[in-house]
Amino acid sequence: METFQFSRPTTIGQAIQLGAKASTAQQVADVRFVAGGTTLVDLMKLNVERPRQLVDINLLPMEKIETTAEGGLVIGALARNADVARHPVVLRDYAVLSEALLSGASPQLRNMATTGGNLLQRTRCVYFRDTVHACNKREPGSGCSAIGGHNRMLAILGTSKDCIASNPSDQNVALTALEATIQVEGPRGKRTIPINDFYLLPGSTPHRETVLEPGDVIVSVTLPPPRGVKSHYLKLRDRAAYEFALASAAIVLRLNGKKIEHVRVAMGGVGTRPWRSLEAEHVLQGRTVEMETFRRAAEAALKDARPASENGFKVELAKRCLVRALVTATATA
Repeated sequence: METFQFSRPTTIGQAIQLGAKASTAQQVADVRFVAGGTTLVDLMKLNVERPRQLVDINLLPMEKIETTAEGGLVIGALARNADVARHPVVLRDYAVLSEALLSGASPQLRNMATTGGNLLQRTRCVYFRDTVHACNKREPGSGCSAIGGHNRMLAILGTSKDCIASNPSDQNVALTALEATIQVEGPRGKRTIPINDFYLLPGSTPHRETVLEPGDVIVSVTLPPPRGVKSHYLKLRDRAAYEFALASAAIVLRLNGKKIEHVRVAMGGVGTRPWRSLEAEHVLQGRTVEMETFRRAAEAALKDARPASENGFKVELAKRCLVRALVTATATA
């Protein structure tokens, strides 16, 4: 770990001012915001992250979880994952988010990890975390060791010739299915960004993972009023606890009898970002609840999969994951 300066602003404006100090080379910020620090500190120890300045934002008033006048929910960026997962409104109206959060990490980490930090969680690709190997995400233009290397855990959707790293988050898969919006404040003022527009595909610039710019601070996440009375998050992994997904699925839907009136589908463990499947939604929308429809939706969701040398099994696994999640979500229909 290299030496760094440490600041503790007391206002969002101060944090923005500190965070806006950025390197012009490759537009990589020399400043990092830290809250729970559960991932950032690890990456600093590995010399993957080498910020010149850390800005501790824990004194900022961004930890509340509040209902909106329209019936939605605002989750502060500093709200801890454990608190969000156990919040009564989340349990009642957004159960898929609680299920996703409780399936991730460990109780100790959930007590520290924040909503905003989870949105920015970095990949667990072994080549990203090992500075001996080439990684375009860590060092643009150096190459991607994962493509011809150990890639069992990596993405099969949204990949490019420059990167096949998977997004590791559970929270963000559920937030994608819930169509969350992200409130950001920065040098350009306040912005509200739909979560599906927040993440960037790797393309030829895998080091740019989101639309955030230097100085941008995630302030909160807003969930719309509940649109589906049924939801489910299913995570398939190598062991039952403290493990990242090989494949996961978040389902949010509303039924009218046996007919699917509203449905949102997102997948994790298989995409370079939290993966919303418009293809699966198109197959499901307006159809009746039946296994054949679920299977066709799964086929549609994975039709563009591009597996690497070790993760071809994820194609079938993800299909089965999605079908099972749909079966569970509609079980009482």
